[in-house]
Formats: sequence, C-alpha cells, structure tokens
Amino acid sequence: MRVDSAHRHIAALPEEVFRAFQEPQLLAAWLPPEGMHAHLEHFDLRAGGGFSTVLTYETHDAPGKYSAHSDAADTKIVSMEPPRRVVWAVQFPSEDPAFAGTMFMEWTFESVMSADPDQTPGSQVHAEVGTEVTVQAKDVPHGIDPGEHVAGLASSLAKLAALFEHRHA
Repeated sequence: MRVDSAHRHIAALPEEVFRAFQEPQLLAAWLPPEGMHAHLEHFDLRAGGGFSTVLTYETHDAPGKYSAHSDAADTKIVSMEPPRRVVWAVQFPSEDPAFAGTMFMEWTFESVMSADPDQTPGSQVHAEVGTEVTVQAKDVPHGIDPGEHVAGLASSLAKLAALFEHRHA
C-alpha cells in the first residue's frame, strides 16, 4: 500500500485551520495545487457528508485524468473530529484503471508553540502559536506519479497556510 504525505506549520490555531475544511469557499481556495483551480459541487462538509470537485488545469499543456484538461473526484467525509482530524475517502471517476479507485486522506492538526529564536537572553520568552498540519494519502492510484502527488500536497498546504499569512505580515 502506497502512502504519500506532506506536512506544514501554519501560523494559526487548530480551530482556525479546521474552519478551512468546513467552509466551501475556503476549501475551494486552498485545496487545488498550484496551476489548478477548483469548482466544488454538492458539498455537505460534515462527517457522513462529502463533496464533488472538478480541478481544472490553468494551462492546456497538462493532460487531465478525467477529461482533456481536468481531474474530478467525489469525496466522502469519513470522519471529522474538530479541531484535530479529518478523514476523506476520495473516489476518482476515470476510465483508466491506473487512475481509478478510492484513496483515503487523513488530515491531522496538532497545536504547537515555538519559542522565538531571536530572543535576548534573560528576556521574556516570545512564542508563536500555530498548527502542524499533516496529510497522509493512502491507497493512491498507481497511475498518479508519487513525486508529483507529494508536490501537489505540499502546494495545497502552502495555499492553506497563505490563508492565514496576512495576519502576520
């Protein structure tokens, strides 16, 4: 069983990050990797619910797995444990068996506090509160290139982090 994973520190509380998994407009903003945009359909963002996604390539030089320039997925939300964990079962409708199947994605959110490395000795400790977000994709269809998939996961996490960067700029 293949497992692809990525993680990122996000400068926001777990409750804030978790909200980006519960609001359709936020999910559509960060979920597609760089070079794609998403259209969410039929969304019910709670445990037992789900959503359908069409990811469209912004350039036409990348072939889609669902149509000429798009990928599609039907996602069932298997588990939602605010603000710690989300599990998705992602079904890929594709006529090519190398890209078809169900992939399970587990997203975890761990609260972290890190000391300011630039503090003056003897001064009060300044800390940054944040969330370590980890995603593990299991049972990834074998037609999906592992390196490209991990890069896509990292890109999605970077877009998720960007939702909160304006607060610290």
